[in-house]
Amino acid sequence: MNLILLTQNKTPIIGWIAKLLGLIMNAIFNILDFIGLPNVGLAIILFTIVVNLLMLPLTIRQQKFSKLSAKMNPEIQAINAKYKNKKDNNSMMAQQQEIQAVYAKYGVSPSGSCVQLLIQMPILFALYRVIQSMPAYVTKIGDAFRVLAQKIVDVDGAAFLKNSGIDTIQTVVNTYGASMQNGDLINGIVDVLNRLSSDGLKTIGEHYDLFQLTYDNQLILHSDNISRGLIDTYNNFLGLNMGDSPMYLIRSAWAVGSWGIVIGAILIPVLSAVTQWINVKLMPQAPNSSNDDSAAASAASSMKMMNTIMPLFSAWLCFSFPSGLGLYWVAGSVVRSIQQVVINKHFDKMDFEEIIKKNSAKSAKKIEKMKKNQEMINAYASMNTKNIQKRANMYQNPADDTEESNSASERSNSPGGKPKPNSIAAKANLVKEYNERKNNS
Repeated sequence: MNLILLTQNKTPIIGWIAKLLGLIMNAIFNILDFIGLPNVGLAIILFTIVVNLLMLPLTIRQQKFSKLSAKMNPEIQAINAKYKNKKDNNSMMAQQQEIQAVYAKYGVSPSGSCVQLLIQMPILFALYRVIQSMPAYVTKIGDAFRVLAQKIVDVDGAAFLKNSGIDTIQTVVNTYGASMQNGDLINGIVDVLNRLSSDGLKTIGEHYDLFQLTYDNQLILHSDNISRGLIDTYNNFLGLNMGDSPMYLIRSAWAVGSWGIVIGAILIPVLSAVTQWINVKLMPQAPNSSNDDSAAASAASSMKMMNTIMPLFSAWLCFSFPSGLGLYWVAGSVVRSIQQVVINKHFDKMDFEEIIKKNSAKSAKKIEKMKKNQEMINAYASMNTKNIQKRANMYQNPADDTEESNSASERSNSPGGKPKPNSIAAKANLVKEYNERKNNS
């Protein structure tokens, strides 16, 4: 089984973003603790709101790109239809130039949507990392778990955990037992405790007598089901333990007839699917493709199917994942839906035709500038070609060219065009006159 340690993610980019987001989550939890509401559920909701607000400029940029792309697509499709059966090199180059001109006209980049996804993907991975490993980023939660982990190590070096059939802790002990002084074993045990269900945590607590341990002058765990320990207080949100999966909550609550918890546990996956479906419906939809563009029509059909399947798939995942992660999905979808309503109203007030006109003017200026730069480049290239040819001629007749250049230079610096005394040109003239006299004699 792959091991994910409690220690903060060290993966480049994702780890850096997770550390930054972890600081935000830690600050939110500390503020809630200060006002007497140290609750993981509330922290997740506030954390989701803050992160989505920070990502709002990126979201607006992406939605603007989608709006302009929707207006631009008919022109792109017309160009593709124009060159549909033309596969020669000149036609393909002309097609690309016309498409680039349309992109420039609307002020969008062909890779615009890809760039947005590349920026968002590491943020999403980092968000999941922070939500799943709260003790690694929230100091108070991590310290409370570390008190339990230290007691487990002091009793038997986690031997009971190692032999309890929990694959993750067995991997932790086997891998990091020799380097316990570095805190790796403690972190690994905390990571396992954080993923245990309430019953699993109670079983571990009974074996290691963890019910007497305190942190911040409060009992960390309670041996009964009536009183709550510090960890239960942190994880309890509207009667649901954010560390337990909805499936576990349903089974355990059904056995004792706690119908309120059963309903609440069912609502998390259901709300996750419903809110995501609403969020998809509020987002700008791509226009229907023309009948002759089968590839675009197929892509649109696939996207429509994905938009239907993904909410159902997220509901299915929510049943087996910790409730805190499901709460994050619900809160995220609600926040994005509210943002989408505001963004749609903002876009309804925008004059996209005016934006296109401005982009067209900018594109024309840019093309004109590129033409001037190209003309200058061609002129420089022509000058360099002449210089190269002249140097080639000089290499072919080096003596004549040297004498001519030297004599011309020296004549230009002497009055009347005559060479200066004792110059190379003057000496060359003397040699020339001597040879002429010798030939005549």
